Amino acid sequence: MPAHSALSIRPVATFDFLNGGGACGELIRERDWSATALGPIDYWPASLRTTVAILLRSPVPIVLLWGPAGVMLYNDGYSVFAGGRHPDLLGSEVRLGWPEVAEFNDHVMTVGLAGGTLHYHDQELTLHRHGRPEQVWMDLDYSPVLDESGRPGGVICVLAETTRRVASERRTAFLLSLADALRPLDHADAIMDLAAERLGERLDASRVFYAEIAGGQMTVTCDFARGVGSIVGTHSLDAFGPDLLGAYRLGTPVVVRDVGADPRLNQEARDGLTQREVGAFIDVILFEEEAGVGLLAVQSATPRVWTEAEESLVQEVAERVKTAVERARAADGLRRLNETLEEQIAVRSAERDRLWNLSQDMLARADYAGMMSAVSPAWSRVLGWSEADLLTRGYASFIHPEDGPQTLAAIARMAETRRPTRFENRIATRDGGWKDIEWTVAPEEDGVHFVAVGRDLSVTKAREADLEEAREALRQSQKMEAMGSLTGGVAHDFNNLLTPIIGSLDMLVRKGIGSARERRLIEGALQSAERAKTLVQRLLAFARRQPLQPTAVDVVRIVQNMAGLIGATLGPMIDVRVDLVDLPPARADLNQLEMALLNLAVNARDAMPGGGELTIAARAESVESRNGHGLAAGEYVRLSVRDTGVGMDEETQRRAIEPFFSTKGIGKGTGLGLSMVHGLAAQLGGGLTIASAPGHGTTMNLWLPISAAAIRDDAANAEPLAAPRRIGTALLVDDEELVRLSTADMLTDMQYEVVEAGSAEEALRLLDGGLAPDILVTDHLMPGMSGTELARRLRSSRPGLPVLIVSGYAEEDGVDADIPRLTKPFRIAELSACLAAIIAMPPESGAPNRGDGAINT
Repeated sequence: MPAHSALSIRPVATFDFLNGGGACGELIRERDWSATALGPIDYWPASLRTTVAILLRSPVPIVLLWGPAGVMLYNDGYSVFAGGRHPDLLGSEVRLGWPEVAEFNDHVMTVGLAGGTLHYHDQELTLHRHGRPEQVWMDLDYSPVLDESGRPGGVICVLAETTRRVASERRTAFLLSLADALRPLDHADAIMDLAAERLGERLDASRVFYAEIAGGQMTVTCDFARGVGSIVGTHSLDAFGPDLLGAYRLGTPVVVRDVGADPRLNQEARDGLTQREVGAFIDVILFEEEAGVGLLAVQSATPRVWTEAEESLVQEVAERVKTAVERARAADGLRRLNETLEEQIAVRSAERDRLWNLSQDMLARADYAGMMSAVSPAWSRVLGWSEADLLTRGYASFIHPEDGPQTLAAIARMAETRRPTRFENRIATRDGGWKDIEWTVAPEEDGVHFVAVGRDLSVTKAREADLEEAREALRQSQKMEAMGSLTGGVAHDFNNLLTPIIGSLDMLVRKGIGSARERRLIEGALQSAERAKTLVQRLLAFARRQPLQPTAVDVVRIVQNMAGLIGATLGPMIDVRVDLVDLPPARADLNQLEMALLNLAVNARDAMPGGGELTIAARAESVESRNGHGLAAGEYVRLSVRDTGVGMDEETQRRAIEPFFSTKGIGKGTGLGLSMVHGLAAQLGGGLTIASAPGHGTTMNLWLPISAAAIRDDAANAEPLAAPRRIGTALLVDDEELVRLSTADMLTDMQYEVVEAGSAEEALRLLDGGLAPDILVTDHLMPGMSGTELARRLRSSRPGLPVLIVSGYAEEDGVDADIPRLTKPFRIAELSACLAAIIAMPPESGAPNRGDGAINT
């Protein structure tokens, strides 16, 4: 892989952002993206990787349309929505993936890539998800996703399919409308005509009719036909065979999806149906009489897969038609007419009562004077009030005081215009809260009353709030990720610069070169370089790239050992108190944790210029689910540093962990203290939370995961390492010439014969040419092959060769855990200690992993 400039996108050899991404995450991981507009996954920008990581872990359907062409990346929820289009849809361009709605998606991409947002409620589209046209309704929210340049690089869509609800509402409305339309009709032919026309239009059928079957003959008196000829008349059914006729006699519905392939039909029956332009049909029995049966038939001119909803709708329409026809047949006498009218009233009342009782919306009848005369049970379910409460108090008393004037004004306008209206307001609940309700109100004929339908918006508003919170979290995540990447890269370069500086100054000190004054200047320069090294370590801590040796640590012992130092550091005006209990071991790096605790204490001191009280406390805490602070579910040790200082406002809290942000003024701090603590906690799998308010002090909470390992007291058993004996030739590999020169000088002082190489490839050529080194010291990040890859190559060909990796920062995903490592910058003493430890290892034992005390100086 060729080298890249500091501003280019570097390849990332890990796909951790896909972990936990379900089936779609695995599909993305396994796919070769080189042929797509996104390019190899190793070169995906951080913004794309972060967005994909978030959407893959979301339980709701989300799709990302990346780049000008809108390359589609989505989660498991969206794959269910995509149906038969999945998995071919993954990685396709949205215009090609959904060609039937290309213009709609073109508009989405135009608006989104221009930085705009779009929202669609119950948007109807016709999609081919399963190889055939299908009406789909959806709630769609489109938002732009910014790339590394700060411009929209793609569009993200949060989707909720509402097809079932919309279809159910339309189905209910259709059946109620049909029932109302059939009710006044008193002739069977008129009922059949109307039902056939409505059902044919609803199902887009070719032909709908009512027929009577008797003596093997089918008689059709009228039909609804569209695109096919009428079949009014009498037709023989003998050719249909005994199985089909037997089904009619049993009264069960007959469903045929393909006339040409249905085994219940013989060839003569198929020919007859084909001649009458019938490719599929549904027959539902309406009447079973001694002379024969009556049925409602729905036909398609071509083969058709009838859905369960369509079959059910035909049966429900048949029931209503049956009711209407029976009522009409009884209209020939006054007594029967009266009975039919009573039945009609009862049916309608039952339907309205059922709707009234089962509706999830709040239904009411009220007057313009301010009282309600009827309320549905949904009022009690949504608000908690009893029917008596609602009917004995004026409805204005339930409205939020701020919403009352506009609500009453809307009702007054409706009374004047005699036209329905809609509005929103807040209604009191019995437990003292408020609920957002959307109202649709319409006047009644009497001019005194009106009806109202109220829908609870709590779920909708909560979903909108969650979506906005997710968007803000995504924006913040993108910002911090970009800052972390930049900071880590700069720190890595500084380490390469500091390595020859510290090494050279260390050599001058060791050799005692110069006069006394010159040696003091060299010592001062070395001290400044060490301070620069500390600054770089803080930058790496924020970027989560610092080298750590996480072990099981005793937080109580650390705090007790640090209490005296902290008290001396803060001075006599700060009263330091310790509040500790027995705690399980925490997973942390001992030295970094001590530095973090000291940083928090110094920050607290600066917040109390006039003195005050600082309390250090530690408790075991359990987090049950991921929360707003980003902590994963698990067990933690919470180390708290609480001060009584000036506190922070919300804006300061929000920016507190940003690198170089400081409230102390220019020259009074780097602004990296909290950044370092935050990066340390995040790298360990924990977090840093802040609780503060102006004038009420601040509590910094450092969350450390509980360690499964026991606490080890290595200090008591440690034996001093002897200086490394001369073992011959050292092969030194580093692409930075100054770093290589400084390191070679240290190795030479340690009595090694040094052979230098500027790349891993050059080192392999030297080895292939006969070089037999006794130890390999190699940089990790180099153009082309990395140091770790070089070490892996040599394991098979030279398994006994000791290897030391020299790294600018902690490449957790690039360096093998069992290879000893030394972090830049370093002095000769640190290099000597590492080599002594490597030489002391038995050749067959291998290096210890980082969690058990790897060589990370």
